[in-house]
Amino acid sequence: MNRRVFLAALAVWMLAAPVPAAAGSQSADPPPSKAPAAALVNLNTATAAQLEEVPGIGPATAKRIIEYREKKGSFKKIEELMNVKGIGEKSFLKLKTRVTVAAPKK
Repeated sequence: MNRRVFLAALAVWMLAAPVPAAAGSQSADPPPSKAPAAALVNLNTATAAQLEEVPGIGPATAKRIIEYREKKGSFKKIEELMNVKGIGEKSFLKLKTRVTVAAPKK
């Protein structure tokens, strides 16, 4: 009796286990692709259009960033972005992984 219970449980377990795809076969779902890493936008050289590509920066904010850069000179560190009107700490934390302050090329 114990042997039959064991064999029945084993059969149920084997039927419920996922079956690996055979090598070379195609599945219905394509493999997940890695999204390309977003390019960093240089605060010291970016145009308004380039700045607007960063999520959270619209036309008005892009204009203020450029005005700040023209008035104060090149950004020395990305934290200076918080000196631009409309960019507080919360906004900065969302933007900081998408911007850089590399020196402008001469």
